[in-house]
Amino acid sequence: MKVACIQMDVLQCRKQENLEKALYMALKAVKKGAELIVFPEVFSTGFCYENLSHAAESLPSPTLENLACFSEANDCIVLGSIIQKDKGEAYREDVGEGGIEVKSGNDAKKDFIEGENGFSGKKKEIPGSKKSALYYNLGFCFESGALAGTYRKTHPFKAENGYFAKGSSIEPISLKKQNLKIGFEICYELRFPEVARKLSLAGADLLVTVAAFPNPRAEHWKTLAKARAIENQIPHIACNRTGSAPDCTYFGNSMIIDAWGEVKAEADSKECVIVGDLDLAGKEEIRKDIPVFEDRRIELYSDN
Repeated sequence: MKVACIQMDVLQCRKQENLEKALYMALKAVKKGAELIVFPEVFSTGFCYENLSHAAESLPSPTLENLACFSEANDCIVLGSIIQKDKGEAYREDVGEGGIEVKSGNDAKKDFIEGENGFSGKKKEIPGSKKSALYYNLGFCFESGALAGTYRKTHPFKAENGYFAKGSSIEPISLKKQNLKIGFEICYELRFPEVARKLSLAGADLLVTVAAFPNPRAEHWKTLAKARAIENQIPHIACNRTGSAPDCTYFGNSMIIDAWGEVKAEADSKECVIVGDLDLAGKEEIRKDIPVFEDRRIELYSDN
């Protein structure tokens, strides 16, 4: 499968501009043959804590509606994360540039809700009454316009804990058309080998990490991204942002890594689209050669 990572500079709280840029770069990836496209963490807004009510979107989300339309029009898989508000009005988008239509308001909502691939509208009750409990870092995956699944970040990092509630489930996202299971993790979760291992044990064929991993931790990022592929013997798309935010800068270094741990494509610090070919069936041969999963002695491992 040919996969792509959209390494972009996310403009703080400028949702419309970020969405237009993301779709423009994604179109470049499609033209290069990409069947699966990954955006960075909270790519449409950054960590817009200063205007969280503007940055966050309730479901059905206009940003996700636009991505669903893009995924359907280009028959591709699209993954990334946005800030989700569990309650409240949806944010209105306008029209994009560069020949890409960015659907808005009632038109996008009507297409998405009435289509067979729309959100179910079911929402979980959130415990507690704190303001932070209303917001989630929401990962998403569309396959040819259909919402294949979502994932709420389970391990917020430092300041994120003051704004986001924690997700409560770690399970792969199943794709129907491709017959593929994707293990989804978000940024800081790269540091938790338990997350990727749980996804692998649950049958994930591919690991995807969407991130806003900042300076000066580039070596940590590169080492951990390769380690998660090597120890779980599955390919890994590690998509990081670049540019700057009010409180930090980002180094990029997005990578497409195969199940052997070899880097098939890698970005530097600039905005770019990287594309690479991944053999999603290769993990079986690797697991025969090095039978890590067969040789695990789970009776010796702590449950904690």
